[in-house]
Parts: sequence; structure tokens; C-alpha cells
Amino acid sequence: MTHLKNRNDGFTLVEMLVAMAIGAIVMAAVYSTYTTQQKSYILQEQVGAMQQNIRAGMYYMARDIRMAGCDPTGNANAGITAAGPTSISFTRDIRTGMDPTNNTADGRTDGWNEAVTYAYNAATDQITRGGQALAENIDALDFVYLDPNNNVLNPGQTSVPSANIPNIQSVQITIVARTGRGDQQYVNSNSFANQQDVQILAPQNDNFHRKILTSNIRCRNL
Repeated sequence: MTHLKNRNDGFTLVEMLVAMAIGAIVMAAVYSTYTTQQKSYILQEQVGAMQQNIRAGMYYMARDIRMAGCDPTGNANAGITAAGPTSISFTRDIRTGMDPTNNTADGRTDGWNEAVTYAYNAATDQITRGGQALAENIDALDFVYLDPNNNVLNPGQTSVPSANIPNIQSVQITIVARTGRGDQQYVNSNSFANQQDVQILAPQNDNFHRKILTSNIRCRNL
């Protein structure tokens, strides 16, 4: 007579624990990969926004400063009116009255877009144009003014004396921008200098990525 053993189908406790452990390891690996990719995506997005921000700020400043002193009639007395280490003011005769569609010079500099000031607002970390924000998340804006012989007219990050402003021939612009969000796995201990090797931003030792952009603008109308 054959005796059949009584079998209970199912998993033992040990098998369940092993399966749960393997599942936990797999889920942890998946989560780690997802988190890493997400952080990388966010970082690239932040860096891209920073680069676009700093390039846009430099583009508009360079374009306008290059036109400083534009005076086709010779009657507007246009030129740089103030030259500081973090701000610049200038005039140009390029438009008539308040009509933005009229580019005719009229011998005056009181029209739309003819008197311009760029400045760094340390309280808001912004570059402003006429008091309006042009670029944000800015850590430094530096202007260096050169005469026709490339001599620096504002050594030591000072303002150019009024008597020397007519000698300005070119302007070196340096901008340092940062990302909008910090990266907890990164420490930025870099310092940044202008084209004269003068430090304009000391090491911040924080979690923000930064980019420096410089340009040398020849003021063809001065």
C-alpha cells in the first residue's frame, strides 16, 4: 500500500525573507539611479539657465556701451557721464523724442533709450538697466576703463575721476553668475578675477555653481 505525504504548497519564511531582501536591494538600486539622474537633470537645467542669464546680460551691456557717445550731429555732447567699478552711465543721440521707431539723431540725449545706466544691485544680486532687472543671480559685476594706450583709468576698483572720463576708449566687463539652486554634493571654493587679475569675488565656499564671462568693449564713438 502506497502512502502519500501531505504536502503544503507555498513559501517558507526563509524564502519570503530572501525574496524581500532581494526586492529591497533592487528597489534601492532603481531609486538611487532615478535620484542621480534627477539631480543631474536639475543641475544641467540650472547651469543652462545660468549661462543664458549671463550671456543675455553681457550681450545687452556690450551692445549699448559700444554705442556710448554716439553723436552724429556733434551737438548732443554725448558720452560716458559716470564710470564706477560696478556701474556705468552714458548717453547717445540715436532717437528722437519718445518715439521708439524713429532712429534719427536730433542733437539731444533726452529721448527714449538715449540715457542709459547699468549697475549691480548687491541687495538683490541683479544687474539693472535704468533700475529694471536685466540679469539675476549675479555675484559680481566689474567695469575696468582703459585709455587709448590701454592704461587702466580706475585702478583698485575705484571710480574714474570726472576729469579722466573723456579719456575712456574701451571698457572691460566681467560678470560672475551663479545657479539659482545649490548642489549639496558640491562645494565651490573658487575665486574670480577680472581681466586685470584683480579679484572681484572671493571664495564663497558654498554649494552654488558659478560661471564667469568677460568682454572688452571698444567704444567706437568716444
